[in-house]
Amino acid sequence: MGYTIEPLCGCITQAAVALYTPTILKPFRNLAQTTTPDGGLLSLHEHDSEFYLKLNGRQLMSSSANLSELDLARIGCAGLLKSSAPRQDAHVLIGGLGFGFTLRGVLECLGESAWIDVAELLPEVVAWNREFLGALNGRLLEGNRVRVIVEDVLKVMRNAEVGTYDVILLDVDNGPVAMVQGGNANLYKRQGFEAITRALKPGGQVAFWSASQDLPFLQRLSAAGFKVQTHESKAHERSKRAGHYIYVAQIPGCS
Repeated sequence: MGYTIEPLCGCITQAAVALYTPTILKPFRNLAQTTTPDGGLLSLHEHDSEFYLKLNGRQLMSSSANLSELDLARIGCAGLLKSSAPRQDAHVLIGGLGFGFTLRGVLECLGESAWIDVAELLPEVVAWNREFLGALNGRLLEGNRVRVIVEDVLKVMRNAEVGTYDVILLDVDNGPVAMVQGGNANLYKRQGFEAITRALKPGGQVAFWSASQDLPFLQRLSAAGFKVQTHESKAHERSKRAGHYIYVAQIPGCS
């Protein structure tokens, strides 16, 4: 025996339509992958217009959680905005390209008259930004005053002329606790501090992004003679509290 369901008032309500309309799930797309020098699997993904970078299946970053990367630029470059030196003379080094938000932040702070070097260890990350992330920040890499250097940022600082940079912004790996590349840890120790001091101009400063608070790292910075300020930063605007940290350090010998 069959049954017929008749809608009230002879019409189908919007609630009924919603109830019986199947939800179309947007696919989680695997866009690209590569092997890191340490043998890890680094992969780029997209879902519902949001991008994700993963290492061995563990999420490293997403395009929506970008506030702390922008803060790295804003806080790190704040001293230049107060300086009497013309902005067009500013020379900034960014260590770690990621999804390009720190680069965007520097351009927003200093304008297109600043000279910006972006050091990225993995050529695939640079290629992914240009191929898949152009609408996000990838097109910024084509700026006339933006130079992309596919190299370890520690080597870039060692090979630079003494006193090249006004500001160095380091968002490498997961901060002082390396995840992607074991050798990145040297950046946050004596070897890194010496290279930073060499590459910065007198009165210059370096800003480090860190996924979490790292007191041993702060102790190493202070022991090396750096004057350090700590800034808390949220991952995104919806965050109820800060989860990341920006450490700003002035090179030894500067007041």
